[in-house]
Amino acid sequence: METVLISGGTGLVGKHLGNTLKNKGYKVVVFGRTNQVNLERTPVDYIIHLAAANIGDKRWTAKRKQLIIDSRVKTAELIYEQIKQSPTKPKAFISASAIGYYGCITSNKIFCETDSSYNDFLGNTCRLWEQSAERFENLGIRTVKLRTGVVLTQQGGALAKMIKPIRLGIGSAIGSGKQYLPWIHIDDLCGIYIKAIEDTQMRGAYNAVAPHHITNKEFTKTLAHALRKPFWFPNVPAMFMKILFGEMSDILVKGSRVSSEKIKAAGYNFTFSDLSSALKDLL
Repeated sequence: METVLISGGTGLVGKHLGNTLKNKGYKVVVFGRTNQVNLERTPVDYIIHLAAANIGDKRWTAKRKQLIIDSRVKTAELIYEQIKQSPTKPKAFISASAIGYYGCITSNKIFCETDSSYNDFLGNTCRLWEQSAERFENLGIRTVKLRTGVVLTQQGGALAKMIKPIRLGIGSAIGSGKQYLPWIHIDDLCGIYIKAIEDTQMRGAYNAVAPHHITNKEFTKTLAHALRKPFWFPNVPAMFMKILFGEMSDILVKGSRVSSEKIKAAGYNFTFSDLSSALKDLL
């Protein structure tokens, strides 16, 4: 039985991924603030690095921004220092990243893995996040980075927040509504993590997003239809979101298309490739 260590294993994705791995016959070890594992003495076959403070929980003060960065980078550094001293090395280090790598901008360009990180807070955060993962390559460990879109799941997360106003009958698009919202069903995200474990040819960055490109307005309209609720309210002005959330509003009012072609070319077949089928399963 192979062992997978998950940092951030008690989070939304971590719990689901842990259960999925166990169902496939893997042993799962959770690494976190309340469960510090000594990796110099605990051999593991694979490490999945998910530990990260939620970017949407609080306003982006200077202190909060530093916490967002540190939660991603310092945990990876802690694991790296222990693995460096360990006599046995894992077969792969697989790190979460995010489509924020491409920045908070609205563009019709389809971003792919060869594009550079954008010079804004999210772009720089993801760049530092990925650089902390790339250090494992220096130890001869196969390294994979998964740039993840909005994860759709039944248990909380972004979808639960989107559903609330729609169930109240006041569903509406945000800002222009033309910004793209790259998303992925949690089952497909877990499937990609498992593929990254089992496919020894996978290295480097991959976008973990569904193939279906959809705008914020189209997403909200499809969700309202799935819930059999009206979709007729005027768009929520971007300025209102700016007042309410500050700089963090950028992740709501801006967004670009992101390609899933590389992970598809690697052989991953999406279970939920379009939003309607994903919502039908989750709702």
